[in-house]
Amino acid sequence: MSSFAPDTLDLDGKVILVTGGTGSFGRRFVETVLARFKPRKLIVYSRDELKQSEMQQDLRERFDAEAMSRMRFFLGDIRDRSRLTLALRGVDIVIHAAALKQVPAAEYNPSECIHTNVIGAENVVWASLTNRVQQVVALSTDKACNPVNLYGATKLASDKTFVAANNLSGDISTKFSVVRYGNVVGSRGSVVPLYRRLLAQGATELPVTDARMTRFWITLNQGVQFVLSSLEIMRGGEIFVPKIPSMAMPDLVQAMAPLAKIKIVGIRPGEKLHETMVSADDARQTMELADRYVIEPSFVEYTRAPFGPVDGAKPVAEDFAYASDGNPDWLTAEGLRRMLEETGA
Repeated sequence: MSSFAPDTLDLDGKVILVTGGTGSFGRRFVETVLARFKPRKLIVYSRDELKQSEMQQDLRERFDAEAMSRMRFFLGDIRDRSRLTLALRGVDIVIHAAALKQVPAAEYNPSECIHTNVIGAENVVWASLTNRVQQVVALSTDKACNPVNLYGATKLASDKTFVAANNLSGDISTKFSVVRYGNVVGSRGSVVPLYRRLLAQGATELPVTDARMTRFWITLNQGVQFVLSSLEIMRGGEIFVPKIPSMAMPDLVQAMAPLAKIKIVGIRPGEKLHETMVSADDARQTMELADRYVIEPSFVEYTRAPFGPVDGAKPVAEDFAYASDGNPDWLTAEGLRRMLEETGA
């Protein structure tokens, strides 16, 4: 399984801002950048003051004063365009990780999800162009491909917004790209912490929504490295999709707790049986690299060199689709255990 680590990326001296920086991804991203690079500033932009305070304390315990002198914590919501525009002054790179992500909550509160995930994305684009940011990488989800739930639909709209933003950059030359990947092992929103908690409470059976369900899986470290390596090679307008393994949900239960019984509880509102990251309709614009797929923009009105043979890229077959049930790479119980150990879950 690839680590996705970048080869030549240099963030020394850069000013980097992470929206949603107190989330699972944001915290690991900040830790990784502080440990590996010497950015001029590394800014966490989020709306929860308690999480920011806790993150500052945790970082102080793990990093020296020199590293912490690079950190900035900016309270604000991506819904607030003026506040976001103020926060992005002098920023070179934006990693956009802020989103409302819970599928059932989005189904029940659609307007809130739209305001954060869609209008918030527009605000990031606006603020980035206003401040002449060099590069913007937006985090997406497998649920944005052929969406059946509101969360996926809002992330699809967000993806389209960031891809099309390249046509607005003109002489500003801001580049916007998207990364799309599946479930993150051990993140706060994944099922793994739930299973861990139930097992710690003495549960002898674990809930599975449907015995046929499959999902893509990636570790938090891999997700961070994938974003960094995509930042390294981005040209503007791409959607980067990692090659990662799939696993059936009953197999996940058996790998975590071989003696536990499985309780089928039914699919939640807005859930799919299987997830797709590259649809058959996207295949015409998709190039394959050794460790990822690159969905090229369908229309380009700006200077951009497409990925091709010189990059080691080749077009996928016209009937290609990258879905969790048809994935040639399947995660074994031992493979999952290694991912859990790496994640600390």
